[in-house]
Amino acid sequence: MLKAKDIMTKDVITVKPSTSVEDLAKILVENKISGAPVVDDDGNLTGIVTENDLISQNKRLHIPTVMRLFDAYIMLESPSRIEKEIKKMAAVTVADICVRDVITVAENTPVEDIATIMSEKKVHLIPVVDGRNVRGIIGKMDLIKGMVR
Repeated sequence: MLKAKDIMTKDVITVKPSTSVEDLAKILVENKISGAPVVDDDGNLTGIVTENDLISQNKRLHIPTVMRLFDAYIMLESPSRIEKEIKKMAAVTVADICVRDVITVAENTPVEDIATIMSEKKVHLIPVVDGRNVRGIIGKMDLIKGMVR
């Protein structure tokens, strides 16, 4: 049975929280990758950032719908969600746009479990960790290559 360590990319390109959004875009393009783990100075995983995070930074801001009921105005959308969108759009560093709640797997995680996680959680890039240290990364293509073996 194949495990994460059998299909993961071991030479992981990581970024720091202080990496600029512009530098992140260059790193993704130059290395032809869809995302990167975010690590602190000790190499500990603190988040993950993907091309989707960059794309969402450039989307149009959806103005919330407001309903008037008598003399009160009621927002039909969460103000915290709107605030999050505005922060992402104004982002300057990776820390501003990365996802902090990262789904990870261990080196001995079976490939079937990884496929299930990707499918059910709708994630396309999963760091392989030992504690908080990044040992590898698994993308959709790594999973497909594992199927071909």
